[in-house]
Amino acid sequence: EAGISDIGIVISPQTAVPIKEAVGDGSKWRAQVTFIMQDEPLGLAHAVKTAQLFLDNSPFLMFLGDNLIEGGIKAFVTRFREHPSETSILIKEVADPRLFGVVELDGRGRVLNLTEKPKEPKSNFALVGAYLFTASIYHAIDQIEPSQRGELEITDAIQKLLEMGEVVKSHTLTGWWLDTGKKDDLLEANRVVLDSLLERTIKGNVDTKSKVTGRVEIAGGAQVQNSTIRGPVSIGEGCRIIESFIGPFTSIADGVTIEHSCLEHSVVLENCQIYNIERMADSVIGRNTKVTSAGTGFKTLRLFIGDDAKVEM
Repeated sequence: EAGISDIGIVISPQTAVPIKEAVGDGSKWRAQVTFIMQDEPLGLAHAVKTAQLFLDNSPFLMFLGDNLIEGGIKAFVTRFREHPSETSILIKEVADPRLFGVVELDGRGRVLNLTEKPKEPKSNFALVGAYLFTASIYHAIDQIEPSQRGELEITDAIQKLLEMGEVVKSHTLTGWWLDTGKKDDLLEANRVVLDSLLERTIKGNVDTKSKVTGRVEIAGGAQVQNSTIRGPVSIGEGCRIIESFIGPFTSIADGVTIEHSCLEHSVVLENCQIYNIERMADSVIGRNTKVTSAGTGFKTLRLFIGDDAKVEM
């Protein structure tokens, strides 16, 4: 959407296989994807240096992979293209900036200073995690030292750009911004996306004993039998929902079977099986996982389970 179709994704040895499987070659987004191996997690600025051969001397967008930004980054990139020789960073006003990299601005929106997680912030503007750089960022990275946690910090590199006399501009995000790096953050992102974007679409088979209310998306090949679905809910292709209740803010990926169970405010990934669970809420269930209960009296389960697990209650 922003007009960027040549994309490099920095991966680690631990994440290489699942990320490559999920993304592919980028053709389904009409993009070309190159995977760039970062052998050790030595910081965001180190990731940029690792990608230098791919990036060459071109201006580039750096986007942290766990960010969700309302409305995307088209306006951010379009504004940068008007002055492509000047670094630009995406910022947002937040209630408690002590948790973020904090940006001080002048009256024209130019960056004066950056501080990582300050105890006494001098502004309420936080770094969102989307940056537009020129090749001068490499010279800045070469001049910084690892932080106390042993990483080359991108905030230190931008601060070095300022010390080098470079202009760093800001672009303020007005919509929502979600960091999906933890379970509760992922569930909040799921809630916001379903609440903001989901439209009622019923393509699967829903029998006459079932009740579907609100904004519910049921993909083709899915079957709903003697169940209640209360939106916003998204149900993927080939799912089987039998004698169950699926409550609001639940996303169910393709090939999932749920029988005699109650779920709400949860994310269930591909090919899971969930049987006889009296109530599950606030949960994230990895791919190919099976969760069952022998009726041992658990009233509400809150689970965070990785791929290929088997849990028997």
